[in-house]
Amino acid sequence: MSKDALKIVTIGGGSSYTPEIIEGFIQKKLDGLLPIKEIYLVDIEEGKEKLEIVGGLAKRMVEKAGADIDIHLTLDRRAALENADFVTTQFRVGLLPARIRDEKIPLKYDLIGQETNGAGGAMKALRTIPVILDICKDMEELCPEAWLINFTNPSGIITETVLKHSTIKVVGLCNIPIGIVNKIAKLYETEAANVSVEFSGLNHFVFGKNIYVNGKEVTKEVIEKIKDGTEISAKNIPNFSFPDDILDAVGMIPAGYLKYYYTRETMLADCKRAAAEEGTRGEVVTQTEKELFELYKDQELAVKPKQLEERGGAHYSEAAVNLIDSIYNGDGKIHYVNVRNNGTLPELPDNTAIECNCVVTYRGALPITVGQLETSVRGQISLMKAYEELVIEAGVTGDYLAALKALTINPLVNDSDKAGAVLKDMLWANQDYLPQFSQWFEENQPTA
Repeated sequence: MSKDALKIVTIGGGSSYTPEIIEGFIQKKLDGLLPIKEIYLVDIEEGKEKLEIVGGLAKRMVEKAGADIDIHLTLDRRAALENADFVTTQFRVGLLPARIRDEKIPLKYDLIGQETNGAGGAMKALRTIPVILDICKDMEELCPEAWLINFTNPSGIITETVLKHSTIKVVGLCNIPIGIVNKIAKLYETEAANVSVEFSGLNHFVFGKNIYVNGKEVTKEVIEKIKDGTEISAKNIPNFSFPDDILDAVGMIPAGYLKYYYTRETMLADCKRAAAEEGTRGEVVTQTEKELFELYKDQELAVKPKQLEERGGAHYSEAAVNLIDSIYNGDGKIHYVNVRNNGTLPELPDNTAIECNCVVTYRGALPITVGQLETSVRGQISLMKAYEELVIEAGVTGDYLAALKALTINPLVNDSDKAGAVLKDMLWANQDYLPQFSQWFEENQPTA
């Protein structure tokens, strides 16, 4: 790209994460890597108060840093999108109350309640798909050459929806791969730049293989360190353990979310315990957000507060800002992103989204083939991709049967009776956010 005054739009600008991405943009501006002139933070009416609070902090951060960036706060998405160069998405349809429902309703059916996996993850996607397609429709009209950098979850499903149903250039992001790299760096007491991991799989279902630290291949060594656990504990590296036999069997590092699949019953019990004792993750985050926004209100605060790290989602902004840097400057650096498969994983359809290492240039993210996956992993990923494709079909068309099939084959449901019961319960609980299912709601009104 050759523009010397970039316009960036962040949809979901009232998010508690926003100070982190603003910090990243400020640094890129000061380093002379991104000539950002305007940042538009966009939200909806229900998020107006949070937008004003976090937007005020963003303006103070820019002023304190001496960065020549104009911060705009708006509820008018179309006005913000006009002539944008990059659009980032970090919104949550239904806000945190919807997340809490996604976590609690499945537990009624003895199913894992989780934000992006199982029945909860499917429902989050069904709520989000109509909104992302509306955004893309606006972009096709108002900024057709802009790049959409999506980290709205479930990122892989949302990215694939855009790939299949829009002409917009899109790359999906997740913080899991970069989180694994940072944990390995901490394990070896080195910089993340000295760690290389070949990632392959799907969003929240990705595996790290062929790990290199300071140029040395250390995959088996890392697995042994994880199995031993001594260094993990000593260096306070959280959520980095799996059953020893699974690590030996697959010979790779599974993303943390794979615990829900490899140790389903243990994780179900943990979800039930947490809900009963301290609340679901969504309820905990709700309280954390209240505390963060109280901090953000402080007119003396002009930097990202350290407490934001407790919110979760670390490294999202690092990944997003560095990706935009690589696209703008065409630097050819490797990023871990969600892109069109195009034969990279031959067992999956070409037009689906995968998560893998990519070389990023002006053209976007070009996937790197890392070889065939272990047999059981290949089978798991094929099943999960079928689930994702069915969720997208249901999310676009409002096809109840597609949604039912998706949940029935999902390993965290995997039962047609439970799938039907939890799906109907969650559809009615989310009726206000599912316009594509209007006909189903009309035909299935409860009888008096």
